[in-house]
Amino acid sequence: MKLHTNPMAPNPRRVNQFIQYKGIEIETIDVDTMKGEQFEPVFTAMNPNCTVPALELDDGSSLSEVVGICFYLESLYPEKPLLGNAGEMQARVISAMHYNHINGFMAIAEVFRNTSDRFVDRALPGPLNLKQIPALEDRGRKRLAYYYERMDQALNGRDFLVGDSITQADIDLRVTCDFAAIIRQKVPEDCAHLAAHQQRISELIPV
Repeated sequence: MKLHTNPMAPNPRRVNQFIQYKGIEIETIDVDTMKGEQFEPVFTAMNPNCTVPALELDDGSSLSEVVGICFYLESLYPEKPLLGNAGEMQARVISAMHYNHINGFMAIAEVFRNTSDRFVDRALPGPLNLKQIPALEDRGRKRLAYYYERMDQALNGRDFLVGDSITQADIDLRVTCDFAAIIRQKVPEDCAHLAAHQQRISELIPV
């Protein structure tokens, strides 16, 4: 296997921290997305979605969604589980990951990709060229503010989002809050539970 990644990009960071916490050794290949290496034929032949991360399997096929990559690696390296046990706990972890991605991560991306000069005509990742919609900035910022409130409430009296130990949902939350720095919308000072969670995860995975 080979992991095609970009250590600075938020989605790859989700997988990188999964791997770091578990202590998995895997060959990695850095993809410079600023130079457009994700659009080069050798990459698109492996991952036509033109995104990172992408886990290239031994048969040349790939997994290109974070949840799929994590699920597959968890099946190979079950020690220090990050997706919960099969059944309800696993369903809750995956549900929390999905909520985080849709309501937190994508809210930030909505602001960033629709306002940055770097993404003119590239408002969404992938092979399609799509024009920016500047009006989405306000919506994205409101969504993120509400997301912070929800996560702070969810962590009231809890150390972790699901269960009593770290899961990928906690990693995703940590990466999302870090990602928000790119649009200068940090965790509000009154979200003390969320701030404490960020510190807790940083101590468990110091990257």
